[in-house]
Amino acid sequence: MNKNKFFLLELIAIIILVSFDLITKQLAVKYLSNGSIDVIPKVFSLTLLEGGNSGAAFGLFQGGFWMFTIITVIVIAVIVFVLKKMVFQKRYLPVHFTLVLMLSGALGNFADRTITMIKYGHSYVIDFLYFELINFPIFNVADCYVTISAISILLFVVFYYKDDDFDTMLGRVKNEIK
Repeated sequence: MNKNKFFLLELIAIIILVSFDLITKQLAVKYLSNGSIDVIPKVFSLTLLEGGNSGAAFGLFQGGFWMFTIITVIVIAVIVFVLKKMVFQKRYLPVHFTLVLMLSGALGNFADRTITMIKYGHSYVIDFLYFELINFPIFNVADCYVTISAISILLFVVFYYKDDDFDTMLGRVKNEIK
């Protein structure tokens, strides 16, 4: 498969992942407005966060719509640029998949913030996944994408790829910037 066809598949995967995130959020609003659903009693439930989360991860930086917009647009642009320019080799497919997941999470929460800003005049994301056992902050599917991809990148950097891999993987990107 050539690089352009693979990039098209990445874009299709992003559309599917973002759609799944947005659909789960709408289902949460529709079915959880009257209360929680225990998936595993006292461990994990589907619990709609009242009023949504206007902050970043775990409610940090509440109400920063424009700050989130600027940061998200920059992150999206960088990831798309890297995906488009990154070397297409089997060894680097995990990085491609990880960046697709990260981009999907960023786009899912960005779309949610934008939709709620247009509809209600203030932006927030819809959170509904709750680990009661450890009283973990309520989160959503896009947050899962971002968290899994961030941990994966950290693991790749520390344990899997070596300096030479990064030179090879990003070689074309470095040449484009110069």
